[in-house]
Amino acid sequence: MSNDSSTAHSELERRRAQALAGGGAERVKAQHDKGKLTARERLDVLLDEGTFQEVGMLVEHRCRDFGLA
Repeated sequence: MSNDSSTAHSELERRRAQALAGGGAERVKAQHDKGKLTARERLDVLLDEGTFQEVGMLVEHRCRDFGLA
């Protein structure tokens, strides 16, 4: 594996871990403190294991309307 592809792979893994963190520990704790589950936790409850394939995990929206960014 060349250095460039190794660096790219490391960056993708970092972004994937960040996405799976759901906004970070503070935001997850805030959801739990309100008695709520995160979106991924709700999917885990609703769907059978192995039946959901997330697509676009690393996509970032560019919408500036409705206070989204």
